[in-house]
Amino acid sequence: MTNTQLTLVQIDNYGPWTVTPEPRREMDLQTLQSRLFADIAQFIGHRDGYAFFTRFDNMVAVTNGLDDDDHRLLQESTGNRYPVTVSLGIGVDSNPAVALERATEHLQHAGSAQDRERREVLAGTPVAESSDEDVAIAHFDVNDATEKYTDQLNEFDSFIQIEQGYATLMRYLREEHGGLSFFVGGDNIIAVTPELGADAYRSAIDHVSETVGVELKVGVGQGESAHAAGMAAKHALEECRHGGTTVELSETAARD
Repeated sequence: MTNTQLTLVQIDNYGPWTVTPEPRREMDLQTLQSRLFADIAQFIGHRDGYAFFTRFDNMVAVTNGLDDDDHRLLQESTGNRYPVTVSLGIGVDSNPAVALERATEHLQHAGSAQDRERREVLAGTPVAESSDEDVAIAHFDVNDATEKYTDQLNEFDSFIQIEQGYATLMRYLREEHGGLSFFVGGDNIIAVTPELGADAYRSAIDHVSETVGVELKVGVGQGESAHAAGMAAKHALEECRHGGTTVELSETAARD
């Protein structure tokens, strides 16, 4: 059974900061957000976690394997390098959506995201013991995206097609299974999910195809960390590409 640890990273008092003492240049804000995400992704990635930017002022990370000291070091490093601080909420559950809800509640109970007095909150309890089944990662890829979209349509229309597929999948996995999906560039979507069988993934892919006409394939892996599960998912996705299949589960995921 999965036991997913999610960390909600929330910039403290960010909205008011962007307009104090007057509105800041938009590209300066975009640069700060992208650099902050890159640093957070690198920090968590070096500890075998995954980070996703969501709305940039809020980021979601799969942090199995990171303890309280790791989270505090992330806050200290951010505070030393940026003009903003971050609060961190940690949630754990077999269902990723529930884990994120718990992480969110920790920060909401500590104060509003725009509360000037709420600074560098660290709330929630990391996983005490781990197993090689704690994290399930599904790596989705659009079938023939280059031929169908990139080489045929202008970039914005290609973007619309890919985003429609992403939005449909994101909503379906969240509502049907409590899975959380994140667009990671190109035509790739990574989802952190509870334990699901191949039929559940086929149903998700069929739903996207029937709803918006975007065809997907997916490789699924499980592991002790997001990195381990994600690499297993990548290899399973390669099996899809080579074999022309729609769903492939890694050996670890398939045995459950």
